[in-house]
Amino acid sequence: MLAPVANPLALNELPAAEAPRVIALTGATGYVGGRLLRAFEKQGVPVRCLVRRPEALEGRVAETTEVYSADLRRNGEVTAALTGVDTVYYLVHSMGSNSRFDREDRRTALEFARAARTCGVRRIVYLGGLGAGAALSSHLASRQEVGRILRESGVPTIEFRASIVIGSGSLSFELIRSLVDRLPVMLTPSWVRTLTQPIAIDDVVAYLVAALDFPAGENPVFEIGGPEQVSYGDLMREYARQQGLRRVVIPVPVLTPRISSLWLGLITPVYARVGRKLIDGVRNETVVRDTAALSAFEIRPRPVVEAIRLAIADEASPQTKWTDAASSAGSFLRRSPIPLRRQIVDSRWVTVPFPPEVAFRPIQRIGGETGWYYGDALWHLRGFLDLLLGGVGMRRGRRDPVELAPGDRLDFWRVEAFEQDRLLRLVAEMKLPGRAWLQFRVEPSRDGSIIRQTAFYDPSGIAGWLYWYAVAPVHKFVFPEMLRRIAAAASTEGSSKEPAS
Repeated sequence: MLAPVANPLALNELPAAEAPRVIALTGATGYVGGRLLRAFEKQGVPVRCLVRRPEALEGRVAETTEVYSADLRRNGEVTAALTGVDTVYYLVHSMGSNSRFDREDRRTALEFARAARTCGVRRIVYLGGLGAGAALSSHLASRQEVGRILRESGVPTIEFRASIVIGSGSLSFELIRSLVDRLPVMLTPSWVRTLTQPIAIDDVVAYLVAALDFPAGENPVFEIGGPEQVSYGDLMREYARQQGLRRVVIPVPVLTPRISSLWLGLITPVYARVGRKLIDGVRNETVVRDTAALSAFEIRPRPVVEAIRLAIADEASPQTKWTDAASSAGSFLRRSPIPLRRQIVDSRWVTVPFPPEVAFRPIQRIGGETGWYYGDALWHLRGFLDLLLGGVGMRRGRRDPVELAPGDRLDFWRVEAFEQDRLLRLVAEMKLPGRAWLQFRVEPSRDGSIIRQTAFYDPSGIAGWLYWYAVAPVHKFVFPEMLRRIAAAASTEGSSKEPAS
C-alpha cells in the first residue's frame, strides 16, 4: 500500500512497551533491496520503503509494506520518512550515475546519517564491498567511505562487506552468463584472474535479516563470503560446466580497463559507464580476511557450485535484476518536465474499432522479445551505437513479456508512467544530447478507441537540435508504420475468438 510522507505512523500514541518495531528499507527497487523486501514480506514483517518514485513499487508490495516518497539527498524528506523507525537498511549507491558517483554517494550518506540521528533510529544496516589496502578502486573506496560515514553518525551501524554476489539477475552473474553463453573462445585480461570470495544472494539476504537480532550498541564490520576463494575465470568455467558448454579461455595482457569496459558493453548487458567502474574494482582482491561473521551468526554460506546452480535454476524468472534499479542508468531519476516550452513534439493517432483494453494489448507487450513492430534492425542499430557511446544499449529487455509497472526497464527505455489500458510513457536512457520520451495513450471513442503515439524531445543546446534534425527523416517513416502495425496487432487481438465466460 502507498503511504504519503505527510502521514507517518503515529507511534507516539502507543506506550513504549507496545510500540512495534518499524523497519525502513532504502534501495527496495534494486537487486539486493528487492530480494530483502520479499524476504520480509514472506515472513509478514512490516517494512517502510523509502523511494524517490513511489509508483515504481505500486502494486508490487504486500499489505504489510508502506511506500514513502523520499529523496535521500533531502534531509527533510528523509527525516519525515524515518520518524518512528527502529532499524533502517541502507542499500543504495550511485555506480550508474553520470556524475562523480563517489561525491554523490558521500553527500547522500551524510544527509541520511544526519536524518537517522535526528529521528533516533536505533540501528543502521549497510551492505558495502570487500577489499583492503591503500590502492582500492574508486568504487570500492567509495563503498567503504559510506560505511565509515554511517558508523560515525552516532547511530549504531552494522556494516556487511561482500564480494561478488551470485544470483540470477545480479550484475556479476549476468556478466559471467553473457560472456560464457556467447563466446566459445574468450580472450581474457588479467582482471579475470583476480581472487574473489563469491556469496550467494540468498546468503546475503540471510545475513541482512539476521542483523535485526544482533546485540545493540555496537558498530561491527562483518566480511561475508562463501567458503572458497576463486577468480572470475573459475566462475566462468564452473558456469560453462554446469551448462554443458565447451569454452576456451585464453589470457591476454593487452586489454586495458577502458577497452575491457567497451568489450563488456558489446558482449554483455553491462554498458560501458558501469563497466568502467566494475573493471576498475575487480583489479582488487575481494576476499574475506576476518571470519568474525561465522562466529556472530549461524549462517553458513553455500559453496560456489551450489550458488551457480541456484542462479541457473532461477534464471527463467528472477525475483529482481540489477537493471531494475533506477540508478542503473540515472536518467530515470529526473522527473519528466512534460510539457516544456522548448520541447519538440511528434504526434500521430489512429482509430481502431475495439475497446481500450483490446487496443492497449500490443502496446503493453512492446519491446523485449516482441520488438518494436517496425524497423527492429534500426532500433538495434541505435542500441549498438548507444553501447559504443557508453550507454545502456538494447539488451536489457523487459522484466516480464506482458506486465509493466513504473520503473521497469524496457530495452534502452524506462517505464515512467503506466496506467492499465490507458497510458504507457517511456523515458529514454540512451545517450542523447537532451531528453526524450515516447508515449502511447489509448482513449475510448464513438467508433472504438483512439491510439495516440507521441514522441517528446527536449534538446540540449545546438547538439540537441542537430541530433533531432539528423534523426527526423528516420522518424518520419518509422513512427507512422510502427503505429499502423500496432493498430493491426490490436485488430488481430479484437478479431480473435474470445473464450466463453
